[in-house]
Amino acid sequence: MRSIVRRACALAATAGIGAASLVATAAPATAAATYNGACGDGYAVVNSVDLSADRGTVFLTYNNANGYNCVATVRTVPGGATLMEAMLRASGTSGWNTDSGDYTTYAGPVYVHAAGRCVDWGGTIGTDTRIIEGTNCG
Repeated sequence: MRSIVRRACALAATAGIGAASLVATAAPATAAATYNGACGDGYAVVNSVDLSADRGTVFLTYNNANGYNCVATVRTVPGGATLMEAMLRASGTSGWNTDSGDYTTYAGPVYVHAAGRCVDWGGTIGTDTRIIEGTNCG
């Protein structure tokens, strides 16, 4: 009976080690772009949206000290120059603050003072544009 218990324990331990090695060697999910600090000191990421085909991420940041929001669009993998945009406005206004051009790494930063208000924001990399409206109010 003891040999059966020992074998069962040995099998369980082996299975546990095997399962642990599977977990340890599993490939991580593809990461979106990481915020690069383009907006400057005092700005923290408060929202983001990924662009399709792992092109990059649009980051919305906010500075509590001065009440400004900022947007930067960052490529997941920098490469040859391509159309990139960062855009931001206070919700309910007509004019966008934009940075648009052929860039290799990121577009922006663009700023708007919107303390106590909602913002509309977005970005473009190549042919993919995302615009988010009426968020991060207050």
